[in-house]
Amino acid sequence: MVMTNYMDLLAANQPWNLILFMVIPVVLAESLVATEFYTTYYNGKAAGWKAWNHRLGIAAGVYFALVVLYLLVNVVPGIHWKGWADQLAIVAYLLGIVPLGAIALMEMGVTGKHLTEQQRTLRHFGLLIGFLVVSHVAMVFGMVDPTITGWQPMPAQMHQMDHMGHM
Repeated sequence: MVMTNYMDLLAANQPWNLILFMVIPVVLAESLVATEFYTTYYNGKAAGWKAWNHRLGIAAGVYFALVVLYLLVNVVPGIHWKGWADQLAIVAYLLGIVPLGAIALMEMGVTGKHLTEQQRTLRHFGLLIGFLVVSHVAMVFGMVDPTITGWQPMPAQMHQMDHMGHM
C-alpha cells in the first residue's frame, strides 16, 4: 500500500514517531480543551483548573514549536511529494503551530494582555478549535492513498513497494 509522507513519518521508528508527533501533541491539546471546559464551567473560580490550563497552554505551544522546528529542518527538505493530499496533510499538520503557539504566547503574557477574561476565554476556544480543525485535516488527508489523488509512483518505487508487500 502506498502511504503519504505523513503516514510514513508516523509509521517509521515505531512506536517513537507516533508518540512524539501524534500522541503527545494530541494529549496536550485535548487536555487543554478539557481544562478550558472546566475553567469555563466554574466561571474561572476553580484555581486548580485554571493553573493546569495555564501550564498546558505553555507546554502544548512550546512542545509543538519544537516538533515543527524539527520537522522543518530535518524532514520537510527531503520530502518527495506524493501529490496534493500529501502536501495538504503535511502543511495542515505544520499549521497547528499557529493556534498552539498563539495560546502559549497568551499564557506567557506576550500577547493578549489587554483582553478581558471573557475575551481571553473566547480567543482560547477559537484557537483550540483552529488546532483541532488543522490537526484533523492533517490526519484525514494523511490517511489517503496518494494514488487516489493522481500521484503515480515511478517504476523503481513500484518495484520497491511490490517487494515490501511480499515481506
